[in-house]
Amino acid sequence: MGTDSARTLLERAATLNLQTGNLLNWGCGRKKCPATPSEEVRDCIQKTLTEWSSKIGQDLNQEIPEVLECTVAQAVEKMNPDERDELKVSAKLFIVGSNSSSVRDAVDMACSALGVAQLDSVIIAPPPIEDGTSLSLEYLQPYWQELETLVQNKKIVAIGTSDLDKTLLEQLYVWAQVKPSSNQVNLASCCVMPPDLTAFAKQFDIQLLTHNDPKELLCEASFQEVLQEIIVKSRGIIKSKGYIMQAKRNAS
Repeated sequence: MGTDSARTLLERAATLNLQTGNLLNWGCGRKKCPATPSEEVRDCIQKTLTEWSSKIGQDLNQEIPEVLECTVAQAVEKMNPDERDELKVSAKLFIVGSNSSSVRDAVDMACSALGVAQLDSVIIAPPPIEDGTSLSLEYLQPYWQELETLVQNKKIVAIGTSDLDKTLLEQLYVWAQVKPSSNQVNLASCCVMPPDLTAFAKQFDIQLLTHNDPKELLCEASFQEVLQEIIVKSRGIIKSKGYIMQAKRNAS
């Protein structure tokens, strides 16, 4: 009941917007915790697709939408407007494809899902690059320009980066109109903060943060496996949207 209809919707839709809601809610009844952030995201996507597909009706005589919204109502939590001033809403954006407009789409969806008009901060993980090439300022620029536009339009207050070394962070800082307010450093790659990065960040008031996120939060192959297992199986391939947004709410 519902699985065949869900498969039809997925195969015909041009875009899939999949929202897991609060990942902690999905884990309440789980006996075994996932070993990595990637496994946690994959697990929650799988649970969302399973729950969503079971609730899809069989009547598909109506027009099938080009943009398919896949979510489970009980997993979604909008922010209480009375608590907004007491909370800081931050998000980390993992780009999957090469389309820089995904930045704008992801921020709009995050605001809509949380019921807020603005995100307090957004950190962008370096977009994927081809093997054998190095991340450069030129490659970052289109994504950063999208973030700058969102700051100017008051959709974001502050923007930051992840895993940039001192040289690339300095290049971005000099070029950017809206300066990076933070830079995340993965302590899996270094036991202490690099001294040159620390000195530069201190000089220009850039907050250095630590993280343990993988460079690729969820690969295309893993996402396709979930779709195949839950709904599509051997009858088609569904392309992912192009970004993954990870949002947090912290008390101010």
